[in-house]
Amino acid sequence: MAPVGLGAALGLAGSLLASRGLRALLYGVSPADPISLAGASLTLLSVAALACYLPARRASRVDPLVALRES
Repeated sequence: MAPVGLGAALGLAGSLLASRGLRALLYGVSPADPISLAGASLTLLSVAALACYLPARRASRVDPLVALRES
């Protein structure tokens, strides 16, 4: 999740910088709308957390001795 957090932080910073140039294209939303930015960030972070959790949960159910014997 560390790369995901770093990517989210860099993405937020990049979106704030890019929003100045796209101000004319945004209709009814301010360029730094906190609800839109937080919603998009939380959605991406929750999907990434789920993508990390499911394989980790599956891997934790494997007996370590069986996994070592297989390799």
